Amino acid sequence: MLEIKEWAFWRAVLAEALGMIVFIFIGLSAVIGDKNNTYPDQEIKVAFAFGLSIATLAQCIGHISGAHLNPAVTLGLLSSCQISLLRAFFYIIAQLLGAVAGSAIVYGTRPETTDSLGINKLNGISPGQGFVMEFLLTLQLVLCVLAVTDKRREVSGYAPLAIGLSVGLGHLAGIRYTGCSINPARSFGPAIILGSFDNHWVYWAGPMSAGVTAALLYNYLLAPRDEPFSEKSRVLFCRGSSTENEVREPLLGSTTDEKSPTD
Repeated sequence: MLEIKEWAFWRAVLAEALGMIVFIFIGLSAVIGDKNNTYPDQEIKVAFAFGLSIATLAQCIGHISGAHLNPAVTLGLLSSCQISLLRAFFYIIAQLLGAVAGSAIVYGTRPETTDSLGINKLNGISPGQGFVMEFLLTLQLVLCVLAVTDKRREVSGYAPLAIGLSVGLGHLAGIRYTGCSINPARSFGPAIILGSFDNHWVYWAGPMSAGVTAALLYNYLLAPRDEPFSEKSRVLFCRGSSTENEVREPLLGSTTDEKSPTD
């Protein structure tokens, strides 16, 4: 049975949308909440806000949807044959809509004296340099996600914290250069609200290509699996397999419904 017919599927999609709303609201509020936005203390605050919000939300919805909260992560897990094409499509749509809704809430609640909405912008670097920066910062994030959620390892209890620290690390390194997106939905939300798309392709091309690259590196070079590709790829089309229970837990665990062969 197609997973789109299961309530667990739509519950997971809803969790991604709600999680993204909260994530964007917290992150953008931290970005625009201090006029000293060129000082190191502001960068540390923003890095902690994004990192801790991801760690918290991973605990809140990880067992429901996997808490991707990032199209680059979803694409990476799709490339790893850990989620279906259908689920990846709806997750990304939910993430984008959630980011727009979260950005709209911040826009409506921000002080009248604040014009910013935390749009990612290049700071003294070229679009090519921005692409490399976003690529490498997202690469370490998706590699972290794949490593700490590898069912062959026993690190599940630390996965939310590790992923949150990875997000924070990316922001500490990249805020001064690109504003540190490492998440196309995070850049898309405020850009839609304010209609500002300067060099916007950088914040899609860098993270999304990094997601695919991280999946290929991890699954075929760093920690290859024994299963043939024909077996792993069955998950992409919502088909059951002997290893489905292992690969269908895309991030931080899943509900009983998500482990069902009919899901």
